[in-house]
Amino acid sequence: MRLSSIIAVACTFVAAAGVSLVAANFSVKLVEETSEIGVRQALDTAEMPWAEVEADGLQVTLEGIAPTEARRFAALSTAGTVVDAARVIDNMQVEAVAAIAPPRFSAEILRNDSGVSVIGLIPASTDKTEIIDRFSAMSAGAPVADLIESADYPTPEGWEDALGFALTAMEQLPRSKVSVKAGRVSITAISDSAEAKAELEKRLRRAAPPGLQLSLDISAPRPVITPFTLRFLIDDQGAHFDACSADTEAAKTSILKAAFAAGLEGPGACTVGMGVPSPKWTLAVEKSIQALSEIGGGSVTISDADITLIGAEGIAQGEFDRIVGELETDLPEVFALFAKLPETVDPNQGPPEFTATLSPEGQVQLRGRLADENMRSIANSYAQARFGSDRVYVATRVVDGLPNDWITRVLTGLEALSSLNNGALTVTPSSVTLRGNTGKESASADIAALLASKLGGAEAFEIDVNYQKKLDPIAGLPTAIECEAEIGGVLTTGKISFEPGSATIDASALGTMDDIAEILKKCGDLLLEIQGHTDSQGREEMNLALSQSRAQSVLNELRARRVLTASFTAKGYGEARPIQDNDTEEGREANRRIEFRLIRPKPTTPEGETTLETIANTSDTEENIDDATQEGTTDEQN
Repeated sequence: MRLSSIIAVACTFVAAAGVSLVAANFSVKLVEETSEIGVRQALDTAEMPWAEVEADGLQVTLEGIAPTEARRFAALSTAGTVVDAARVIDNMQVEAVAAIAPPRFSAEILRNDSGVSVIGLIPASTDKTEIIDRFSAMSAGAPVADLIESADYPTPEGWEDALGFALTAMEQLPRSKVSVKAGRVSITAISDSAEAKAELEKRLRRAAPPGLQLSLDISAPRPVITPFTLRFLIDDQGAHFDACSADTEAAKTSILKAAFAAGLEGPGACTVGMGVPSPKWTLAVEKSIQALSEIGGGSVTISDADITLIGAEGIAQGEFDRIVGELETDLPEVFALFAKLPETVDPNQGPPEFTATLSPEGQVQLRGRLADENMRSIANSYAQARFGSDRVYVATRVVDGLPNDWITRVLTGLEALSSLNNGALTVTPSSVTLRGNTGKESASADIAALLASKLGGAEAFEIDVNYQKKLDPIAGLPTAIECEAEIGGVLTTGKISFEPGSATIDASALGTMDDIAEILKKCGDLLLEIQGHTDSQGREEMNLALSQSRAQSVLNELRARRVLTASFTAKGYGEARPIQDNDTEEGREANRRIEFRLIRPKPTTPEGETTLETIANTSDTEENIDDATQEGTTDEQN
């Protein structure tokens, strides 16, 4: 064969191979583009734009970050509807799962006479051994139930302060339950009396670290009344109680209902306490009050199971005997009745008497009759012991013919008088009368119980004691809102001003500071924020610093006047909170001010009981303080 023929054949084969290669490449590109476009359209239709598609020959690779494992699988399934699933290469990743939230650290502590129990979850950094040692010390040998678990997570802000305060508080609370969380402590406890409750609340609030949210639920138990006393009268003042005792709320309701039927007006008051001598106390009281109502006047005194009924002068003896006889028949067996109808006294014959007066300043004067020098010395010594040796003035005289129990009646009356803030005592052979004012709500009942126990149920006595809130060492304290209103009243006639461009309080405002300090001294613990504000003149940063300095100056002035300011804070707001337009001089003058605001916690959603499971599965929360309250303002010069 000729060389030219061979070359022609070779060229033909080379040309055919080139054409085939081009055709093959075109076919591959066509398949890749068709597969990639088809899969991409299917994924877009399925709302999975995060999936990236890349075709390489017959293989289709999926890349991207799927939000969940389920969505990743859905993307693979969608691509498999367009191309053979065997051709799909999975290079997708699943979005990282959020880090597991740390547990909410908390603890529940219970302390009583049986020991201490604690359950909760605490950070691993907290010294558990020290906690248990402190519980062991306060339990005085009683067992400590340790159900504390720990977790190795960062200690939340406020946890150490809350736990430290809780341990300190429990040392003062032998019967209590304390809940501890980061930045918050809730205390439920029992005190011995209302006075002890107020003192305990005051002490705990002062000891709380700054920023700690403290919730207190301290209750006082029902008082033990001994003797269990009730005294009901119908006289010139109408129907009223000198003392009223009941063992339950239902008994109180029944007793007051009987008193209303006998003519009592107003809300009525009856102390619910312990010490009732008989389950049928309420029935005996109802029958006695009903009998006195039928007589029309007099008094009925019940001291434990002894009932003394004294009728008013003027009632017929026969009618009195009938009512008393019916009462004796109706009374439960355990109760003993003594009834007396006083004889009519000749108005021209004045009985001997002893009097003692107690002034609001605490000065006591003794006047009237005593049987002998020994009795006068006893009365004088007893009064000095009760009221103070330098406060007693004696002007009594010795006479004959006084009753044998005269000194007992005098000393008992002086003891009752010492429970008043001011008043007068009158002792006659037939009665003991005490009148005056007190700051203790239960004073009338306490005096009635004292006189009934010391003088005997058959003796007549009269009590006219008025409770005055202003004399009450606890209730007499103004509320936070009242304190704020009183400060506002001072600021209507005075103002707190500063030297120009300075945080120094002007001398003209020191009198106003004195008045505000005196009010705050009476108000006890207040959560109070002293706020500084300026107008918009000058740079914002300078105004903010100036307002903070002025608020701090006011706080320092209060401290210099011996005001307890542990619960006060000073904060400057600069020009951020104008109350009038800064375009006028009047507006700027109004905006330059100091504000006193009470800080109140926001209401929080009730939370469930703390257990090891709930505290391990609940994330920590934070609570805020809302300072939106009624305010008092003063002007200042910028």
